[in-house]
Amino acid sequence: MKTNQAMKRALYQFLGILFFWSAISTCIIAQQDSMMTNVPENKPVKNTFNSIWLIDDQTVMVPIKGTFEFDLQHRFGLINSENQDFGGLFAPSNIRLGFEYVVLNKLMVGFGITKTNITWDANAKYAIFKQMQNGGMPVSVTYYGNAAFDTRSKDYFTNPDEIQTADRISYFNSIIIARKFSDRFSLQFTGSLSHFNTVEAYKNDAGETVDKYNNDHLEIGLGGKYKVSPVTSILVNYDQPITTHNVQDPQPNLSFGVEIVTSAHQFQFFMTNFYNITPQRNMLFNNNNPWDGDFLLGFNMTRLWN
Repeated sequence: MKTNQAMKRALYQFLGILFFWSAISTCIIAQQDSMMTNVPENKPVKNTFNSIWLIDDQTVMVPIKGTFEFDLQHRFGLINSENQDFGGLFAPSNIRLGFEYVVLNKLMVGFGITKTNITWDANAKYAIFKQMQNGGMPVSVTYYGNAAFDTRSKDYFTNPDEIQTADRISYFNSIIIARKFSDRFSLQFTGSLSHFNTVEAYKNDAGETVDKYNNDHLEIGLGGKYKVSPVTSILVNYDQPITTHNVQDPQPNLSFGVEIVTSAHQFQFFMTNFYNITPQRNMLFNNNNPWDGDFLLGFNMTRLWN
C-alpha cells in the first residue's frame, strides 16, 4: 500500500516537473520568435539614383523585373558657337532613342539608335552587388556594356571599298561603384574601357600611315546626386581620359544639371560638353574643352512601365 502511494507520488512529481519545463520551454521559444519577428530584414538600399542615367553616364540603378523603359536623350549645339544659332538651340542637334527591358531583378537589356553616324547599339546592365540597409555590402556595384554599329553608307568612309562589317563595330564596358550616404546624397565612381575595331588613320611626317587614336581607351568618372526636395535633385558628373593618343587626346567631360522625378518619369536638364551621346564616341572623340566654355544644353527624359 505504501509502495503504491510512493509510486503515485513519484509519478505526480515527474508529471509536475515535465509540465513546468514544458511551460518554461514554451515561453522561451515564444520570446525567441518575438525577437526574430522584431529584427528588421536586411534589404537593399533604394533609390541610390532615380534614373539609369546620370546626365552622360550610366548609374548603378537597374529597375525592378518586368520594367519597360523608353529613353529620349537630346543634345543641342555649342552655346559659344560663332554661328548665329541662338546659343546652340538652332544648331544641328544630336538625339538618341532607347528602349530597355528588365528581364531579371538584376539584369536589364536594351537597344537604341543615335543620330550621329546613325549608330545602333545593343546594351546590357547587371547589378552585381547592392548596398544593404543594415550592414553587409557597403556599396552597390553594377556592370554596363554595349556594342554599337555605325550604319552610314560606305561613301562616308575614307576607303569605302575596304570597309568590312567588323570595321563598323565599337564596344563599351564599365564598372560602376556607388554609395548612398544619406537620403539626400549619393556618389558614384566609374571605370570604363572603350574599343573601336577600326580608327581613322593619317600619314605622319615620315610618310608612314598610322592610326590617329588607339583602338582602346580608358577613362574614369565621378558623379553625384544631392536631393533638394522630394522630387528635385542636383546632378554633377565628371569624366577624365586616361589613355593618350597619337594625334589628339580627348577632352574631359564636365556636366551639371537638375533632375525632376515622378513615379514613372525622370527629367534631367543640364549643361555638358559631351555631344555624341553614345558613350564610346563621347569618351574617345570629345573635342569640346569645358575649361574654354565649350558647353551645350541637353536633356534626358525616361518613361517607365512596370
